[in-house]
Formats: sequence, structure tokens, C-alpha cells
Amino acid sequence: MRDGAKLFTAVYVPKDDSKDYGAMFVRTPYSLAPYGVDRYPGRLGPSEKFAREGFIFVYQDVRGRFLSEGVFEEARPHNPDKKGATDIDESTDTHDTIDWVVKNVPGNNGRVGMWGISYPGFYVAAGMIDAHPALKAASPQAPVTDFYRGDDSYHNGAFFLAANFGFYTFFVEHKEPTLPKETVEFDFGTPDAYEFYLDMGPLSNANGKYFHGGNPYWNNLVNHTAYDDFWKARSIDNHLYHAPPAVMTVGGWFDAEDLSGPFKVYQSVGEKNPRVSNHLVMGPWVHGGWARGDGEGLGSVAFNAKTSEFYRNEIEFPFFDFHLNRNGVGKMPAVWAFQTGTNQWRQYDAWPPKKAERRSLYLGEAGTLAWDAPTGEGADEYVSDPANPVPFTAYVAAGVPKEYMVGDQRFASKRPDVLVYQTEILEEDLAIAGPISPALLVSTTGTDCDFVVKLIDVYPLDFPNPDPNPSEIQKGGYQQLVRGEPIRAKFRNSLERPEPMVPGKVTAIAYEMPGIAHVFRRGHRIMVQIQSSWFPLIDRNPQTFVDIPNAKASDFQKATQRIHRSASPLEAARIELLVIDDAH
Repeated sequence: MRDGAKLFTAVYVPKDDSKDYGAMFVRTPYSLAPYGVDRYPGRLGPSEKFAREGFIFVYQDVRGRFLSEGVFEEARPHNPDKKGATDIDESTDTHDTIDWVVKNVPGNNGRVGMWGISYPGFYVAAGMIDAHPALKAASPQAPVTDFYRGDDSYHNGAFFLAANFGFYTFFVEHKEPTLPKETVEFDFGTPDAYEFYLDMGPLSNANGKYFHGGNPYWNNLVNHTAYDDFWKARSIDNHLYHAPPAVMTVGGWFDAEDLSGPFKVYQSVGEKNPRVSNHLVMGPWVHGGWARGDGEGLGSVAFNAKTSEFYRNEIEFPFFDFHLNRNGVGKMPAVWAFQTGTNQWRQYDAWPPKKAERRSLYLGEAGTLAWDAPTGEGADEYVSDPANPVPFTAYVAAGVPKEYMVGDQRFASKRPDVLVYQTEILEEDLAIAGPISPALLVSTTGTDCDFVVKLIDVYPLDFPNPDPNPSEIQKGGYQQLVRGEPIRAKFRNSLERPEPMVPGKVTAIAYEMPGIAHVFRRGHRIMVQIQSSWFPLIDRNPQTFVDIPNAKASDFQKATQRIHRSASPLEAARIELLVIDDAH
């Protein structure tokens, strides 16, 4: 690198030297293993098709990880004011590596493509900034884009506990270059994550009992509970200028880790690089699910199509083959979106689609949900108890099951601390495409609380069970989670400056949930559930205005939460949807 640090890089070149090849490049903090000149990975490139057709493959340990020199910094901030050789960031390390590849690797055609999933997706996004001229195509896939604003760590101020605790039990600091070591898997002592985290007690006990202050990455996570300068510096979407000629951002509708990142990258690239060929692909996948398996279903929900195979063969490979090898025609819609419900691919001109129209579903009396605002005033209430939080699955789970994002919510609808609203049976299909926006009027007897809003597709009671039915879940009356998202009330006005709730005061809370393309079919119902815990997916809110990572057991108190209904359409509690006329 320009500052003298050496980054460990493995290069795989086709044995056939009768022609030149485009190079596929990935950077990772998770190790480029296997190491050694006579050892080969089980697969090269994004899919088998790449190795079969012929590409050069370049893998790199990022700075400060495994055999690369230098100091690792998590989601290293971009430096827009580089003045000398010592001013480095991920964009310079990417630029310098590509420059080395095109000048030193035999058989390359001078054209490079980047791809990476999750954290490697962050390195693609960061590497696109002030791109090297040889970088012709880039695909950030489930890119970590903003840890605080919806990726991995915090969602609207609520901390995603189970995923982060599990991740930082193995993602540890490296002081010097080192080969991967065999690690002992963390012993939770129980297969029940709900039990483990409830027994752990206040969040401060994570360090007291388990990390013992020894993981700096965990400490950074829990020491920055608001959207402060630490997080803002790591928001890579703010810096995506001078991107390569073609960008294809990829994500999964049911990605439990980095659902918001693809939308942020796609939108930022388009805003900052209006002449760039900018594309978004969203399918019915879990985190990285497009890169493996066939993508025919998730949990108890079938998609009736090999969505992952289609993506790999008909979208991803043609994209890179055209831009690196000049094969094919290179035509691609702005947005490929798999529409669940009808289970078919859609092509859109933008995301959200330009023809989508905003409509509101209003929360009504006696659990009704309708397109017309209620005619009277009223409120629905429940008692939220931090000692008995609402679980996010109906079954014992050790971590964060990938299928929870389409999970059956019948278990939650039976709890007294979950409010349920649903429409009449739909007479026609209803298609939505875009973000979902709750707008609530609330009050609490506490000084802080969480609200979790879930949009649900309720199947008809006579819906047939699949044959075979390995899960043995009855599909008649199935309440499929379509989208769910929390907000921590103290961040209702600003993610930077938390404010206490005033006990008993009616307060407006509005926020945006990541989008989806879904059709509620004729004969189904639309349901909304509202609750104040979702455990241990998110940490418990004490329901008192305190610094939660330092909260004491005595800070956790019961509170009565109220959802207020208004006759005014501008103030009424509602869920705003983007409805589109392409359900058939």
C-alpha cells in the first residue's frame, strides 16, 4: 500500500493462458483461507459459473486482519481529505491493490470487478469511492452501510442484542499478523436464547459476566447508544462519490442483519453519480442466501421458484461478464425485485417504483384495520413487563433463526401485551412495493419504551397445508410476518439526542421500516401487531429514561402503553403503504 503496509493477497489465475481474463476481487476481514501455495478453496468467485467460464480471482485480508499488516479499524471511516501517503482508508487500499493487480498479474485484461457479502460488501462500497480506472463493475451485497441506522447493530435506537452478542463472541482483535486459530465455540449453556439473555440480566452484565471488557468492538457498540460522531464517521453511504461505471447492489427481503444497507447504497450511488449504471436486486433471501442453495423457500413459506439459481445465472454472472469481458448485451433493469405472495420477479424503473401510490391503513376500534380513518376517539392499551418480554419466535431457538422474518405470529397475537388489528377479508389482491411507515399516537406511564410494529399477511382458514409438510405447521390461519421493526421512543425526534417520554402525554411517533415487494392475496387479511418488546432480538428497554448499557436491575419497571385513535386522518394512528397496481 502507499504507506508501506503489505496486505496479504491470494490470486488464482486460469491455467489456460491463450487469452486474457477479467479479475474478480473480494476483500474480507474474515480470512481469505486457505493459506498456502498448494491449497485451494472449495469454490472460487461468486458462483461456480465464474470459475467454469474463466476469470482471475483475487482475495485479500483487509488491513490488520489475519496475515495483513497494519491496524484494523472496524468499518474504517472514509477520509475525504487525504493529503499524503500516510492518509489511508479502505478506498486507498482498494485502489492500490487494483493498481498492483493490473500491473503484475499475468493474463489480466485490465478490467476488474468487485463483489462481497455483508462486511466484505462494506469493503466493496468503500472501494468504489474515487474508483481506480480499472474497476469497471462493483456489487456490494448486503453491504454493512450504517451500523447504527438499520444495519446489524441499532434500528431506530433499539439495540439488536442476540445477533451482536453472538457475533462478538468470535470476532476478536488481532494484535499482529496471524493465521486463523481454531476457536472454542462460546458455550451458552442452554439451547434457549430467550432464557440465556433473560438470565444475563441488564446489558452491563455482558461485560461483567462474559466479555470482561476484553473485546473493544463490543465496547464501541454499547458505549455509543446514540447516533454520534463515532457512527456518523462510519456511514459509508455519505461518501459514495466517483463510483465505477456499473454498480449492482444486492439484498434479501428477509436479511436479519443488513436489510437497510442495500437501499442506502443504491439510493446514494444514484444521487451522487447520476451517470453511473446503477442497479438494485432484491430477492426473497436471508443474509447471503442468493449465493448458496436454490432459494425455493424460507421456513414454512414457499416461493415456488429457484430464486437464488436464477439470480446467480441470469443476473449476477451476465452483469460481470459484460462489464469485464464484454460478453452479452449488458441491458439490465434499474431494479429486479422478487414479489412475494405472487412469487414472481418484477422489473421496476426505480426503488421505490415511481408508480407506487401512498395509502394509509388506519387502526380502528375493536381491532379493526381499514382504509378509512375512524369516526371516533379512543385508545387501546397493554402492560409491558421487562421481566416477561414478548419473544420473537414461538419456539426455543439458540440464536437468531433465519426464518423468523417470515415466521408465524399466531403465538404473539394471543398475548395480552400485543395489540392486534386486522382488515376484513380482501376481495382483491393488494400489492405493495416500497418502505412501510407507521405513524402512531402513543402514551406511556414510563419515561422511555419501545414500540415494535409488525405488518402481517393472514392466510385463509382453509389454506391447504403443503405436501409434504415437514414443519407440521398448519397453514390455515397462518400469520406470516411481512415486515417488523422497532423504535426506541427516546429517539422519536432525533437519533442523536434522546429525550424522555412524559408520562401520560400523548405523543406522535413516526418512522420508516425497510421496504418489501409483496402481494396480499384475495381471501387473505392484512394484520398489524404492536408490542413493546421483541426479545432477545432487541435488548430489553427498562422503560425508564436511563443509559441502557449501564442500567441496574431496579431500573426495569412495568409500564402501561397506550395507542390512541383519532378521527383526524392527519393524526390518526395508521400504517402508510406504497401500493402498486401490478398484483397479477
